Amino acid sequence: MYKTVEVPLSGHPDKVCDQIVEGLLDEYLRRDPKSRVGLKACGSNGMLMIGGTVDSRADFDASALAKKIYQDIGYLDDIEPFVNIERPTEDLAKTIISGGAQGTATVYGYATKETREFLPRAFVYANAIARRIDDLRKLNEAFSFLLPDGKVQVTMDGERIIAVTISVQHDQSVDRNIVQSSILENAIMPIIGNDTGVMIFVNSAGAFSEGGLSAGAGASGRKILADTYGGLLPHCGAIFCGRDPLQPSRAGTFMARYVAKNLVAQGVAGNILITVGYAIGHHEPIFLQAVTGKGEDITQVVKDKFDFRPEAIVERLNLRQPFYQRMSVNGYFGKDGAPWEEVDEDK
Repeated sequence: MYKTVEVPLSGHPDKVCDQIVEGLLDEYLRRDPKSRVGLKACGSNGMLMIGGTVDSRADFDASALAKKIYQDIGYLDDIEPFVNIERPTEDLAKTIISGGAQGTATVYGYATKETREFLPRAFVYANAIARRIDDLRKLNEAFSFLLPDGKVQVTMDGERIIAVTISVQHDQSVDRNIVQSSILENAIMPIIGNDTGVMIFVNSAGAFSEGGLSAGAGASGRKILADTYGGLLPHCGAIFCGRDPLQPSRAGTFMARYVAKNLVAQGVAGNILITVGYAIGHHEPIFLQAVTGKGEDITQVVKDKFDFRPEAIVERLNLRQPFYQRMSVNGYFGKDGAPWEEVDEDK
């Protein structure tokens, strides 16, 4: 069975926007851990728009921080952010005060024992290659010709890799053959180990020297598939980047992953999918279902052991930490230091 996963590099326009709203969220939480935040960003041709609602005691220059994040990603061109952040409407403020879910969301959590990350194998390979390309660019001067934008795609047939496709931005003065050989030798082979029978494409359409928001359009929340399970599993209909941890799309997604991973780690099943539904204004989920890969319903086990109320999730997983920008690149799952990735054998 073929499985294909595509993930962006850190400088992809959509990921740029994700990192900006997550960086702003971090700053609000750093200054006021109880900040309620709902931000989105989009940009194109040197322009960046940031909008949404925020209820917080924090006060800082969002435009200046957005510029810094853009430069830290690796871009040298100037962007001019337009920021329109308002306080929540009266109706939304009442919902926030009530403590009920601030939005309606259906979220999913998954784990599988097929990899040590408890994630699908193709997704792990794609993220590993993308992370290696980013690290080469940022940490090794010999690869300073690499630029931030790009994507990685991995296709597998069962446990066998059949294709790796990479688009990576590079300095226009560097020959494409050098880019191709460098990526193959230093980013692909260290991850896949053996390229026998593997189709490999690096910048197969030609040179790729213009990228980022100066060459394309980006928007936050568009890479939700790459943020979770690579499109191999169901995904939440609502985005979670740029939103405070009490938002059900964010809290519920992280808790569902945490529960699925812990149950698989404890040997309950080889893989588990959890589905949780939230309705605006309600504290408790309106539905919850947990099934194993063999079709066994373990919903009651999950309900007996775990509390899926957003406020309970925030406390259990300590989600008011300002660490979301760091988590927003190369997927939110499978990372050291993420509380939803911790395995608590005694729980």
